[in-house]
Amino acid sequence: MSKASDQRDWTKPAAKAIPKGGFFADEVEQGRYGPIFPKSPACYGFSILGKVIPGREEVFYEYAGNIEKTIAAQPDALAVLKLHYLRWVLFPIKGETYFMYQGIFDTDFDKYTEDAVALFGATGINTVFENLEGFPKDWKTNAPAFVKFVREHQCPSFLEYGEYPFVSAEEIKKALRVKAALSDMLDQMQ
Repeated sequence: MSKASDQRDWTKPAAKAIPKGGFFADEVEQGRYGPIFPKSPACYGFSILGKVIPGREEVFYEYAGNIEKTIAAQPDALAVLKLHYLRWVLFPIKGETYFMYQGIFDTDFDKYTEDAVALFGATGINTVFENLEGFPKDWKTNAPAFVKFVREHQCPSFLEYGEYPFVSAEEIKKALRVKAALSDMLDQMQ
């Protein structure tokens, strides 16, 4: 997607077929750690698939509970990541467990991964990725190693759809605040 196409009409749903490999040959943009996956109608995002270290499956559920508690106590704990959605999935393949991390966010791939490393480093929290085979032990001090792991485990999508294409999470929140204010105003007029 070119920068101009990011300004499309958000009132009309949009879909984009993405070539095998995840990049449009004529629009590859180089980032600090390699090519940047393109922005789609769903914004930026990635899906990571990794093999879980045997015996560590339960740790993923513990991490999920910890994140739920953290967000309940501090709703903006992940704000720096500019997330729309995260989805974690564990599934079996031939007797082994795999983890899929799917995220949709507003920043490009490099910024998201750097921000994630900085966030975890600043809070002292470890990442659930430590329970995946091949994850770098020095990830907190070695952002390039973290990015390399994520890129090697990225499964590019080949279709992305947006009901409200190219709209940032902040724009959605702003629209909902305006809606709430108008609703309150109308309630007071009755």
